[in-house]
Amino acid sequence: MTPVHHKLAGLDMLASAVILLDAEGRISYANAAAENLLESSLKALSRQKLTALFSNPDELAGVCVQALEHKFADMRQDLTLARPGREALHVHSIISALDDADGTILIELRENVQQRKLDREERILDQSQVNKELIRNLAHEIKNPLGGIRGAAQLLELELPALHLGALREYTQVIIKEADRLQTLVDRLLAPHRRPHIVGDVNIHEVCERVRSLILAEFPSGLTILRDYDASIPEFRGDKEQLIQTVLNIAHNAAQALSERILAGDAELVFKTRVARQVTLAKVRHNLALDLHIIDNGPGISPQIRDRIFYPLVSGREGGSGLGLTLAQTFVQQHMGVIECESRPGYTDFRIVLPLP
Repeated sequence: MTPVHHKLAGLDMLASAVILLDAEGRISYANAAAENLLESSLKALSRQKLTALFSNPDELAGVCVQALEHKFADMRQDLTLARPGREALHVHSIISALDDADGTILIELRENVQQRKLDREERILDQSQVNKELIRNLAHEIKNPLGGIRGAAQLLELELPALHLGALREYTQVIIKEADRLQTLVDRLLAPHRRPHIVGDVNIHEVCERVRSLILAEFPSGLTILRDYDASIPEFRGDKEQLIQTVLNIAHNAAQALSERILAGDAELVFKTRVARQVTLAKVRHNLALDLHIIDNGPGISPQIRDRIFYPLVSGREGGSGLGLTLAQTFVQQHMGVIECESRPGYTDFRIVLPLP
């Protein structure tokens, strides 16, 4: 280890990425956090030009040149560094030239978590809009021929000869019942777009209590529902019935996932409310927001579907329609909010964030 690197060995303890460049812009040192951020070892990075790692290096290179010319003590700015074949890095950078004759530049990079969160929310919103448009078009395309199929089966049943009516009627009834089942599915797909948005004053704890009573009525033993409420949360304008349906869909899914723990008698659901401050939702900054968590101690969501749980017709349960979470996401987005999920074995947390006045 060179003397400079020996002095900087303690930087491996830092959470932020620290990189040293020589006067030519080549990497001479990177701490452990920098190796993690750049997804490469110091040995592989050493003597590479930092700007060569990115497809949009001009802004970073320009600041490094200014640092060498001592035009500032340190420069602090947010950068988006695009990487070929990898996710772009959103970082807050601090760049300065060290007081030595070698022209060494010190760069500190910290991941911009807020920017990553905004990008994720934007992707989710875009995907949701595409899903909703696809669902509406598909449902309407299915609806018309479905009515014709059912009607034709009824007419066929009327024309069946009396001699064979009993045996053949079984087949026409299968057609009619399956058409009715598909009609019910189509109606559920279209439900969020048909019902008017009825806005009034909403107390989120009344919503939670309503859902709590419905869940306990269906699962009267083996399941405990805990309340962890912040009584200071103000009422807000919203569609109470939509929010009840949203919380109910999530809580009901959780209760069904808790079936084994319910049998064991240690199933647990938690309704937790908090106030979040200075929250950005759909690119709009809000001073206050409702932070509602629905937490269960079930087996967790399968990794195979974790990234797709809000997609229509995706279900982790045998016989599930895969529409409950899709409807919940639609209703939350109609309230200008977001819904997120964190899940691992023994802990699943659905988080709903809605703007408050």
